[in-house]
Amino acid sequence: MNIMDFNVKKLAADAGTFLSRAVQFTEEKLGQAEKTELDAHLENLLSKAECTKLWTEKIMKQTEVLLQPNPNARIEEFVYEKLDRKAPSRMNNPELLGQYMIDAGNEFGPGTAYGNALIKCGETQKRIGTADRELIQTSAINFLTPLRNFIEGDYKTITKERKLLQNKRLDLDAAKTRLKKAKVAEARAAQLNTSQPEENNIMVNVSYVLNLLHVKWLKIWAEEVTKSEQEVRITQSEFDRQAEITRLLLEGISSTHAHHLRCLNDFVEAQMTYYAQCYQYMLDLQKQLGSFPSTFLSNNNQSSSTPVQSVSPPSVLASASASLPSVTNSIVTSGISELKSSSGSRKARVLYDYDAANSSELSLLADEVITVYSIPGMDSDWLMGERGNQKGKVPITYLELLN
Repeated sequence: MNIMDFNVKKLAADAGTFLSRAVQFTEEKLGQAEKTELDAHLENLLSKAECTKLWTEKIMKQTEVLLQPNPNARIEEFVYEKLDRKAPSRMNNPELLGQYMIDAGNEFGPGTAYGNALIKCGETQKRIGTADRELIQTSAINFLTPLRNFIEGDYKTITKERKLLQNKRLDLDAAKTRLKKAKVAEARAAQLNTSQPEENNIMVNVSYVLNLLHVKWLKIWAEEVTKSEQEVRITQSEFDRQAEITRLLLEGISSTHAHHLRCLNDFVEAQMTYYAQCYQYMLDLQKQLGSFPSTFLSNNNQSSSTPVQSVSPPSVLASASASLPSVTNSIVTSGISELKSSSGSRKARVLYDYDAANSSELSLLADEVITVYSIPGMDSDWLMGERGNQKGKVPITYLELLN
């Protein structure tokens, strides 16, 4: 029974406090009550905290988008995180692309140039996918987690203490309002006419009663003023204490900025490592593809227009000359003779695709333009061809010299 009485009394007191705060807040909004203003330093700290929270949230969310562009995957990770369970491991986009390339290369045949190139590219894409996972993991630990801890930890504490400060301020201003009203009422009570009429006994008795009530009224308002003054002192002390607590928490924002700066450096280093790895992987891949036939490589000299449909070359190199038209053969022979005699170089357009038989030859792609020249002692049916850093022997019957 005593516990119930205590709970009811506490509930009633809390309800009274809440009502007093609500009345004070409403009167302040209507301009009917005075408001205790916070000092400028505390206001600046509050503004700095709000700004830090706003931009930290934006940076954190956009970093998550950068690391995981798939919104569905982000939602899944969020759900598993809230359930305190590990999300199932899935291939990321580079790993999936790499796997497709490897499967395609095996299907086309690892012994073919295209199949082998696909397998090499797929392996590189998988390594990039692994580096991507490492970037996400490192960034989550060293960058996103500290930002999230600030939003969900430190700033929540600041918000809680700031709300308490707001309540203490409302209590203080409500106490000041009650003290002001009590003093006004006391002054009015003191100004009442206390003269005693002497016309008859009835009026004397009535006047006597009024005087007694007046005295009691003065005592009541005097007690109310004393009580209000004590309440103001208590609420002022609580407000000052809460303001100090809030100020100390807000001054920690500078330390938060310093900590986030270190986390930002870690994030930049993680990105630098990731991009350096990707660059090295692609550099190695480029070197590997450099040994493949040029049919499967990019050609910077190729025209941007739609290439002319290639014509199938002769199947046997020994019979290549005999299978070509006599007119073309005579033109090529004439141009080659001039080139051999001048010991210079010329541009030539490739007429047919050609796969190199060995490492001394250069593979050709129909319609591409290469540089050709002659070397003393070279067979009359061959020239040296150059494409960028690649060079090798090319059959003259596959070429058309350009002016």
